[in-house]
Amino acid sequence: MEAPLESQKAAKPVKPRASAPTVRTTSSVKKRADGVTSAESNVSRSSSSMKPTSTANSGSVQRRSSTGTAVKQQENGRSAAVANKASPSLSDGPKKSRPVSVPAVSSRPSLEKRTSLLSERTKVDSVKKPAVKASPTSTLKKVPSLTESSNGTSASASSRRMASNASLNSPRSSSVTSSATKKFGSQTSSVDKGSSVSSRRKSSTATSRDSRFMMLPQVDLKASDELRLDSRGHRVRSLKQLRLTPKLEFVYLRDNLLSSLEGIEILSGVKVLDLSFNDFKLPEFEPLENCKVLQQLYLAGNQITSLASLPEFPNLEFLSVAQNRLKSLCMASQPRLQVLAASRNKISTLRGFPHLPSLENLRVEENPLLEMPHLEAASILLVGPTLKKFNDQDLNPSEAEIAQQYPAHTAICIRGGWEFSSPEVAADSTFSFLLEQWKNKLPQDCIVKTAYVDQPFEEDPCHCHFSFTNLSSEGNIVLKYQWFLGGKTPTDFVPIPEELSEVYWPKRENVGRCLKVECTPLLNDAEFPPIFAVSLPVCPGTGCPKVINLTVSGELVEGNVLKGVPEIAWCGGTPGKGVASWLRRTWNGNAEIDGAEGMEYQLTIDDIDSSLVFMYTPVTEEGVKGDPQCTVTDFVKAGTPSVSNVHIIGDIVEDITIKANGKYFGGKEGLSKFQWFREKENGEFLLVLSNSTEYTVTKEDVDSCLKFVYTPVNLEGQEGEAACATTEAVKKAPPKVFDLKIVGEAREGSKVSVTATVTGGTEGSSRVQWFKSSSSELPFNHEIEALCTSKISKTFRVPLGAVGYYIVAKFTPVAPDGEIGVPAYAISNNVVETLPPSLNFLTVTGEFSEDQMLTASYGYIGGYEGKSLYSWYLHETEDDEGSPLTEASGLLQYHIKKEDIGKFVSFKCIPIRNDGIAGEPGVFIGKDRVTPGSPTLLSLELNGDAIEGTTMVANRRYWGGEEGDTLFRWVLTSSDGTQKEIEDATSSSYSLKCDDIGFYVAVSCVPVRSDGVHGSLVLTEAVGPINPGPPSCRSLELAGSMLEGGRLTYHAEYTGGVKGNCIQEWFRLYEGGSKDKLIANECLELTLADVDCRIEVTFTPVREDGLQGSPKSVSSDIILPGEPKGTSLVLPECFEDNEISPVKTYFGGQEGTVKYTWFRATEKLENLDSDLVASSSEVVGETLVYKPSLDDVGFYLILSWVPTRCDGKTGDPLMAITDNPVMAAFPSALDVSLKQTSSDLYNGVGIYYGGYEGSSLHKWYRESSDGTRICIDGADSSTYEVTDADYSCCLLFGYTPIRSDGVIGEEKISGPSDIIFPEQLQIETLIFKGNQVERETLTVVEQIPSNETQEHIWRNYKKEIKYQWFASNESGADLSFEPLATECSRSYRVQFEDIGRCLKCECFVIDVFGRSSESVSAVTSPILPGIPKIEKLEIEGRGFHTNLYAVQGTYSGGREGKSKIQWLRSMVGSPDLISIPGENGKMYEANVDDVGYRLVAIYTPVREDGVEGRPVSASTEPIAVEPEIYKEVKQKLDDGSVKFEVLCDKDRTPKKAQVMGHLERRILEANRKRIKVVKPGSKTSFPTTEARGTYTPPFHVELYRNDQHRFKIVVDGDNEVDLMVQTRHMRDLVILVIRGFAQKFNSTSLNSLLRIEA
Repeated sequence: MEAPLESQKAAKPVKPRASAPTVRTTSSVKKRADGVTSAESNVSRSSSSMKPTSTANSGSVQRRSSTGTAVKQQENGRSAAVANKASPSLSDGPKKSRPVSVPAVSSRPSLEKRTSLLSERTKVDSVKKPAVKASPTSTLKKVPSLTESSNGTSASASSRRMASNASLNSPRSSSVTSSATKKFGSQTSSVDKGSSVSSRRKSSTATSRDSRFMMLPQVDLKASDELRLDSRGHRVRSLKQLRLTPKLEFVYLRDNLLSSLEGIEILSGVKVLDLSFNDFKLPEFEPLENCKVLQQLYLAGNQITSLASLPEFPNLEFLSVAQNRLKSLCMASQPRLQVLAASRNKISTLRGFPHLPSLENLRVEENPLLEMPHLEAASILLVGPTLKKFNDQDLNPSEAEIAQQYPAHTAICIRGGWEFSSPEVAADSTFSFLLEQWKNKLPQDCIVKTAYVDQPFEEDPCHCHFSFTNLSSEGNIVLKYQWFLGGKTPTDFVPIPEELSEVYWPKRENVGRCLKVECTPLLNDAEFPPIFAVSLPVCPGTGCPKVINLTVSGELVEGNVLKGVPEIAWCGGTPGKGVASWLRRTWNGNAEIDGAEGMEYQLTIDDIDSSLVFMYTPVTEEGVKGDPQCTVTDFVKAGTPSVSNVHIIGDIVEDITIKANGKYFGGKEGLSKFQWFREKENGEFLLVLSNSTEYTVTKEDVDSCLKFVYTPVNLEGQEGEAACATTEAVKKAPPKVFDLKIVGEAREGSKVSVTATVTGGTEGSSRVQWFKSSSSELPFNHEIEALCTSKISKTFRVPLGAVGYYIVAKFTPVAPDGEIGVPAYAISNNVVETLPPSLNFLTVTGEFSEDQMLTASYGYIGGYEGKSLYSWYLHETEDDEGSPLTEASGLLQYHIKKEDIGKFVSFKCIPIRNDGIAGEPGVFIGKDRVTPGSPTLLSLELNGDAIEGTTMVANRRYWGGEEGDTLFRWVLTSSDGTQKEIEDATSSSYSLKCDDIGFYVAVSCVPVRSDGVHGSLVLTEAVGPINPGPPSCRSLELAGSMLEGGRLTYHAEYTGGVKGNCIQEWFRLYEGGSKDKLIANECLELTLADVDCRIEVTFTPVREDGLQGSPKSVSSDIILPGEPKGTSLVLPECFEDNEISPVKTYFGGQEGTVKYTWFRATEKLENLDSDLVASSSEVVGETLVYKPSLDDVGFYLILSWVPTRCDGKTGDPLMAITDNPVMAAFPSALDVSLKQTSSDLYNGVGIYYGGYEGSSLHKWYRESSDGTRICIDGADSSTYEVTDADYSCCLLFGYTPIRSDGVIGEEKISGPSDIIFPEQLQIETLIFKGNQVERETLTVVEQIPSNETQEHIWRNYKKEIKYQWFASNESGADLSFEPLATECSRSYRVQFEDIGRCLKCECFVIDVFGRSSESVSAVTSPILPGIPKIEKLEIEGRGFHTNLYAVQGTYSGGREGKSKIQWLRSMVGSPDLISIPGENGKMYEANVDDVGYRLVAIYTPVREDGVEGRPVSASTEPIAVEPEIYKEVKQKLDDGSVKFEVLCDKDRTPKKAQVMGHLERRILEANRKRIKVVKPGSKTSFPTTEARGTYTPPFHVELYRNDQHRFKIVVDGDNEVDLMVQTRHMRDLVILVIRGFAQKFNSTSLNSLLRIEA
């Protein structure tokens, strides 16, 4: 692997040299055979991939490796001898057997074990040429026994060095030699006292068993000549001699004379570059910057002194700089470098060591640097966790532990030049180193005391600690911080934004990365350079949150809100919502506060003089609870007394008591002050009441504002700020009534009154209303009936309606300003009593004269009045009885007539109660006789409008006896006041004439009594002027024939001034009463619409000045129909299939059912005689509308029409003929469509129309989904067969009609067909491939129909196949399956849950058109369990001898039965296993016998049916001593001599239980030479030694596994003692100390097991 992998081509064979090995010097000429490189590469590959075998070559060839090792061939005898002692097979892996002597070794290399990297050509060449192979030797530098047996003489230092270097090619040689050395008891002697490599390699023997050779990145082994350039050993001096191109990827220029890299920049694509063994001296590597894809770089065997100019390669994975003159490895960072070979240089320091984040293998053999103690630990610190090998050996665990003991900033110090030292002094040394670097940066007299960072944990606060000592005491030092995040090692630090405090909370993404803090001191505003501290990598959090700090914010005063502020470290868990609670802490304990479960809490009065406890438990989203934490506040203080929300309750009205309230705050309230003030006119307030929250508004407060002042005072007497509330102006109280009473006797007709006291108003303006009630209760639960309306008077006469009821008075107080108060009620003590019917008065009013009205009135008392009797009488004298006036009987009024003149009139009333009881009658008679009246016109009016033609009437009202011949005179008055009497106008009426127009008219009247007595003249007022009369029609008549077709006129007589343009209107009146207005002038022509209707004419007279009079109407008789006849008949042009609608005109009433006859004639007839037409034509239709058919084309059509009235009367027939023969229609296609006759055959159909069809055309179209339509070539028939081009398209059929005469119609295209798809994909069956056994993979295979169509569409149109697996719920005949949601692929791995169940796979295929086939399924037989197997076997435990260990693994293969477990021990470095009897469970408790051993558990899985699987083993790390016991053991071993007090059983009966009473005390003494057990002496005996001896075999100490207190010391076969101690701890301590003293007699040193330095 050290040689470039591309060097695979065969070279010329090399003759073996017999000369001694030569060592290359600086001045030597480089002469080498061409085959060296090839053989070298073969050896390199063989060492990593084949068994090491001996070579039969007698000669030895020294070869140079690019990693700096010298490969040397051994002679046959030496090779055989070495092989006989140490040549185990490398292919055995970790299971090594003991070394066995090999009697014969073949000289031919084993070809069966070659790796796949070798080509056939390489294999053939390796067989033909002598195999040049390194003999496997020990990696130790000191193997004198092997060397002496091989050579017989001691080897020189040069030879030993070369042997050591050659051994580097064998990764297993260390363990092989170590094993062989132990077996044969050989010992080594130190050659190089200053080197620690030997001891390191000894300790790494156990771990090197599992080491793997580091493989380089693989590159193309068959590169073409364009990509590969091999010029090895061509003595090339300059790169310009070579044909370099950018395409080259593999360039081999080793063993040349190159001294400059000029021209190398052209190799921009090179991956492998070998420049080994040239003459490069000066570090001029800048031309390599263009080689960005370089993966392997070989610079071994040059004179390079520095790598400082070596650029950074982003893809470099292997770098060899061995055998140069490097003094350090200072170079640019190489981000992907995995292997760095720097052996055989002059490296003496790690200063400037580069950042290599991916380095896995570091080789620095044969450098002065190896003298540094714990160099491997330093390398681990510099490289980081990626380092797996150091000097081609697995890392030594002890060195890894030592590396962990160094401070986090050690790597930075090493790169800065710190001299690496032991971990015990590293902390102080590195800090002193940093202080030396910082001292010139810090302020004068300022010293750094501490600078470190705590171990960071995920999401846990990480604190940095910086402290300074200022000796000058001038000013204070202020510190600024900045946190940085680095890589897995303390490199590549990037500042973390906004992290500027002493604490940083590492995030989840920071796990495994280092932190750095820069602390910048500031002194007197001067900023100095920062110092820093580095942390170890961030550890993952535990996931259990914890509270870092818990505080309560807020002032501890009543009413304030407190807030709990927890600072939580989530430690890797997802932040959740914690649990918070508040408790009140008093002198007698804590009390939980109800409802206080949030982060905030408002202090109440109950919290005063108490402290609060805030408790918080952090909880993550995963539900993990941290430890609850609490914090206690100081005592809560009462707030300053204050009051808020002061307000006044109640109406601010006179005489109302109001109340003031306020919300007090500030501890417990004491004697707070309350004051009421009244506002005065000047705006000031007058105190009116104190120490009361209630106040009754007085009359003095009206129209003033009231103010309430609340001064809060607590119990201690502290006053707070007063608060006040002010009312609106006090309103005057509404009037009220008090002491309301009814005074008076409750009897019908008596007077009662009310008395009351009124406040808020005056009684005089109050109102009283009287009611009656059937109950004497107040308030009223029933309705009361009003006896009178409200009035001011307080007195009331009891009406008859109140009899039997209580009198109720409603008193409504009213203020002078009109405000109404609340009414009050009073009720009488008793119900109202009734009186006997009687009249308390009787009178008749009116004048006893002619035509006067007399009215009688009386007063009735005595209950409810019934039908009292009234009668009037006429008396000739005052004394006669008189004659009753029957017409006025029962009436209270009487109208005096003329007949009553000269007589006396009287009135009589008999009172009758409603129960029929009559009282005493009362009579009233007039004092004077009835006298007649003087003739008088009571009124005289002139009625009528002053319009021409109007009759004026003088209406008069005469009074005064019998009227005689009253006198009338009519007078006309002109506009100038001249009057003239109208002759002959002496009656009471007069008709105005045309001559009176413009005059005023009046009438005078003199009343005359029948006895000739005249009254006074009465003249009416003049009326006028007299206007012309309104236009009017005195008469209106109709004239003319009342028959359809006739003409009507009218005659009208006009009056009313000069006639103007009068209006006439004609109407048609229907039978139902509706009418239509007609358009006509003075004459109206009667039409068919007028038949059976009446005609009405309305005449509206119009005067010359435009004034219209009242319209007048007259209607005719019913209009009769005329005789039926046809006036015209016309036929339009005729076309095929176009309906003919003849144009005809009918007269003669309503047309009835008409007879039509259509004839077809070959020629046009001039004479349309009925007989001629009938004889020469063919009848083709008998309806009004006729549609010519194809048969009518070219013929003439004749229509015969017989007009018929609705009553059946007919007229003369009428005939018409077409002007031209019937013409054929334009050709067209109808109902064009296509039909699918089969899966791939379509038929186009259509109906031809338009004469006789000729040779019509057919076409087929294809329409795509985007609407593009193309005509299909060659598709010109009515049928079409589908092709592949039609899929996913629609088909359309085109029909172009052509008439027989060649006329072409418009093409008609059918509607599109359904989208054309091929036949549906089909799956016949599914077949399972694979064993139907647990853990096996089942694969379904589809079988398709074996026909050509299906094969075609599967081949061309299949898109994807969908699968779904199901599992049955139970086994049996009727299976039900449930889908396996995530199993949707062709294959399915059978699970444990599937055992005994059947599996089903459903499958359907989807074509490219998105269609799915029918689902097909297949069902397996019940799944069988698999072969038992255990995977991921591991042993859990802490690694100490007192711990409990458990074996865990993942079992598969059916249900697990009684699997077998066996616990064993394995010595470190030995393949032997020691069985632990009786330990066959999953748990094992370790003991001191396991110290230094690995625990091995062999797990044999067994199925429940007894089938066994392959055993699997797992092992632990070597068991260590529990730390506490380790300290005690180390201390006692250092003392060199110890004594223990133990117990001895006097009765050694095995089956008898050990009782403390049977035990005796013994003293166990041990030192470095011997051990003895002494029985102490007593008063009666001396001490005696019961057992004594040295530690030589067969001395040993035995344990009892079932008793943790007993152990046995066996000195020899006859000398043993059984002892006991009180505890297991003491037993383990005794045994470990004894074994420690006896360690030099054992093959395994207890010091190494206990990790104790000798």
